[in-house]
Amino acid sequence: MASQTTDECDKVMSLPVAERCDFVKNTSDCNTEDSFINYIHVAFCLLPGNLTPLTIILCMIWLFFLFIILGLTASKFFCPNLSAISTSLRLTHTVAGVTFLALGNGAPDIFSAMAAISRPHTAGLAVGALFGAGIFVTTIVAGSVALVKPFALASRPFLRDLIFYMSAVFWTFVILYRGTISLGETLGYLSLYVMYVLTVIISTIIYNRQKRSLNSTVQTAPPVLEYQSSDTSEDEEIPSLNARFMPNEYETEYRPLLPYSESTSHILLGSLNPIDGNKWRRKPTKWKVFKILKTPLEFLLLLCIPVVDPDKDDKNWKRPLNCLHLITAPLSCLFAFQSGAYGTFMIQGQFPVWLLFLFLGIFLSAIVFCTTTNDQPPSYHPVFAILGFVTSALLISAAASEVVSLLHMLGVVLTLSNTVLGLTLLAWGNSIGDCFSDITLAKQGYPRMAISACFGGIIFNMVFGVGLGCLAQRLQTHAEIQIEPEGELPWVLAASLGVSLVFSFIFVPLRNFHVGKSYGVILLLFYVIFLIVALLTEFKVIQFKH
Repeated sequence: MASQTTDECDKVMSLPVAERCDFVKNTSDCNTEDSFINYIHVAFCLLPGNLTPLTIILCMIWLFFLFIILGLTASKFFCPNLSAISTSLRLTHTVAGVTFLALGNGAPDIFSAMAAISRPHTAGLAVGALFGAGIFVTTIVAGSVALVKPFALASRPFLRDLIFYMSAVFWTFVILYRGTISLGETLGYLSLYVMYVLTVIISTIIYNRQKRSLNSTVQTAPPVLEYQSSDTSEDEEIPSLNARFMPNEYETEYRPLLPYSESTSHILLGSLNPIDGNKWRRKPTKWKVFKILKTPLEFLLLLCIPVVDPDKDDKNWKRPLNCLHLITAPLSCLFAFQSGAYGTFMIQGQFPVWLLFLFLGIFLSAIVFCTTTNDQPPSYHPVFAILGFVTSALLISAAASEVVSLLHMLGVVLTLSNTVLGLTLLAWGNSIGDCFSDITLAKQGYPRMAISACFGGIIFNMVFGVGLGCLAQRLQTHAEIQIEPEGELPWVLAASLGVSLVFSFIFVPLRNFHVGKSYGVILLLFYVIFLIVALLTEFKVIQFKH
């Protein structure tokens, strides 16, 4: 993203229908190589030019399935494998929460932002998505949690997360204002999260020492009760943890369906079945309909991505399927990387690289199959977690690239800015799962954990979404990265997010860290007002004087 000049492709809608296809073919901005499908070419050359509503409907349906792919891959494969890796490394819950778990929970947001910010003309999608998701999570999600389950916040973790998030937002605002970011500033920006991780670890150590000290003294009930009322949730709290990492759903979804005495073929068929019969019978109809839509995608993901579950006795070792993964996972990585650019690469112009991957996979699969048994995972089984992590990460990245390209096309067709598409469709699509997860956590009696996920996870998403995207582009182009905001909407986004955070920073301590319905209602109303102002700004009803 060495330059953020005007997107020439935006002019296509001002042309007569008969001329649009030729314009798209001859305009470089309309020809993207960052996704499997050239959506702009499909919209203006393959689909009827006079049926724009049909184009939009088809794109929205495909966008819906892309979000399903992102959510499924993150929750059922990426997150469990990260959890297995953190368990293998024997990380504490606190360290795992702010590193691996944060990465797992924010994977769709981060990869979408990286894909957008590393391309010309789509940085607005990243800005809109990160700021839009931040406002959505800290108002709609946090407000809903407060409405569902009024509770007392843990003061120090809440203020810590809020201060670091405000710092990240302010730094991002400065980058947008200047319009450029150097390599040193990019590294400094990323180091902000390192400081956050260190602060979390140090504060947890101090808290545990204080608690042990109090427990070792003569029992004086009032001081102990007073201390626990202010910060007891530090034991409960993992800053970026949400229901994607709660093991119950995963365990019920993929628990062993057959005893180990079953044949190898039965184990393979059982482990590839995405539907749990017991769960299916007790679920409502709407869940079943959605499950039917997801089942083909889930089957393909089960076929391509290994999952290690350290909470199970067999660590989710499925010998025939795991051997098959040694073939399918590397091939999936090859075709997902760089939108399949290397999938058809020929070694010395004669031997396809995918065939080399296939032969190596078959060779390794045969060795593993001949040296293992169905009922006992091998000592190197944790390596499958790394394979699953890499495969799911590349698939998430590929799906995120498709989302960005599709939204860019919708922006061209609807003559909307990338920023407004980012703060609405992209932000909502990436955040709606967190919304339901956090509300469910609150209903189950874990409102502090839910609110922690609201404020802790988005710090990681913003810092790494912008930072890694800029770093990747800098390493590729060796030029100073330019991030020029599109119009006035990014400033509305930044100001609105800043106001919502400052409000929480002032209001919650004034209420002695007790949040309830009044706090929730104010946050929900704030989001509605923000959305109205943002849309009016997009359509030039509201204009700000420079």
